[in-house]
Amino acid sequence: MAELVIRDADVVDGTGAPAYRADVVVDGGRIVSIVKEAAAAGCRRPTATRELDAAGLTLAPGFIDMHAHSDLALLRDPDHSAKAAQGVTLEVIGQDGLSYAPVDDRTLAEVRSAITGWNGHGDDIDFDWRSVGEYLDRLDRGIAVNAAYLIPQGTVRALVVGWDDREPTPAELGRMRRLVAEGLEQGAVGLSSGLTYTPGMYAADAELTELCRVVAAYGGYYCPHHRSYGAGALEAYREMVTLAREAGCALHLAHATMNFGVNKGRAPELLALLDEALAAGADITLDTYPYTPGSTTLAALLPGWASEGGPAAVLRRLADPETAERIRHQLEVLGSDGCHGVPVEWGTVEISGVTSPALAGYVGRTVAESSAARAESPWTTARRLLMEDRLGPTILQHVGHEDSVRLIMRHRVHTGGSDGILQGARPHPRAYGTFPHYLGRYVRELGVLSLEECVARLTSRPAARLRLPDRGAVKEGYRADLVLFDAATVAAGSTFEAPRTLPVGIPHVLIDGRSVIEDGHRTDVLAGRAVRRTQG
Repeated sequence: MAELVIRDADVVDGTGAPAYRADVVVDGGRIVSIVKEAAAAGCRRPTATRELDAAGLTLAPGFIDMHAHSDLALLRDPDHSAKAAQGVTLEVIGQDGLSYAPVDDRTLAEVRSAITGWNGHGDDIDFDWRSVGEYLDRLDRGIAVNAAYLIPQGTVRALVVGWDDREPTPAELGRMRRLVAEGLEQGAVGLSSGLTYTPGMYAADAELTELCRVVAAYGGYYCPHHRSYGAGALEAYREMVTLAREAGCALHLAHATMNFGVNKGRAPELLALLDEALAAGADITLDTYPYTPGSTTLAALLPGWASEGGPAAVLRRLADPETAERIRHQLEVLGSDGCHGVPVEWGTVEISGVTSPALAGYVGRTVAESSAARAESPWTTARRLLMEDRLGPTILQHVGHEDSVRLIMRHRVHTGGSDGILQGARPHPRAYGTFPHYLGRYVRELGVLSLEECVARLTSRPAARLRLPDRGAVKEGYRADLVLFDAATVAAGSTFEAPRTLPVGIPHVLIDGRSVIEDGHRTDVLAGRAVRRTQG
């Protein structure tokens, strides 16, 4: 007898096909039988050791988060309800060019400091890995949801070249190519970069193209956080399309959007650029989150020259009054590359988290609000936060446009990604709410997407980009990574005021047929593992 039958579910199978009623039988971690209502009429219905009554619920493949920052959270927090409760069964980590493998002791210490705002410093974690394969092996010990890994180009550059703004020597470029190849051989699915973050931003296109040639040879994909989402955004998108085509590499555009006042109303230009490239044969996908504000670290806004040399060098420059004034002028007058070429508007920069409890009073307020309360300039406030919290503050940046969010999510190569930073007292609600927000707000309430279209963008389309032949659809033989939700009530519970609130209307989530969420509550099951690149 099979382990589980999910009875009378409204199946939205992830392919975009119309929903249908069926009994779905699960055994050995896979879907072994799907008996549609019409076929079941007048015949014996399937039975199993366990039966789950799904009447009134929609059964879909588990959601795939194409842009996640759970690199340490998966190890730190076995519960990980932030993602599991949303119906996420697979996250793609190693994003934006900075993560924790491959490293040596020096690079690991530097990276931990540089992205404390994303992942915490990790003092509660035993960093018992150095290579990509060792990190994936660590995930295989048991995590809440599955995870796939992108090799972070900035980390690779830090390991080989350091944090300086210079071209690599031919020998250094050769070593970077070998590290990327080794990471892919060990199971990574592609390469990410953060081209507004140091040291990744110091890489010229020729260097990136050489690394992408390696990625292409292994059948992976390139996922850039490109050089600007503000002034010059279209040129930055075009640069990535050209680079990927030159390398013969598949391209996935991270958190694709057109932000800041300079790009209001310009999303159609981006989509026209993508349509032209697709028509010419380019292999392109993208992901978005269904919110207007962005989220990053406060230090990320600094100009690239101020970040050269790594975190310790940044803090030394901030402590020097003359250099700090140069940084302020770049930020407020000229527009730094870290702020996408747009002069910073401190009224849009909200502090979402700090690492020092002594600075908690700044959280939930914009830099402009805090500076006004202290009768000082916004830069004085921002500089103090950066120095006293040692580059730890995270921010929300309220610079997006709702019309762009809706238009881009309708595009045929769109997928879903949370870009969820789980650190801080008031993180962006996308970390806890992206997938139910798609279903509740943009499907049920606004009708921007049909339910079938939306589910396909969150399941089969990401699985195709990841080259996973047995995930992303409700089909016989596929892995039983499944979510059951109430289409009439599903919604994000998280808000900007209460961002850690769990969603409603998602009572069941299964990974490999094992219940991770049961009757709306997290079980103690750790069914997640590293999902490695498919060979070939």
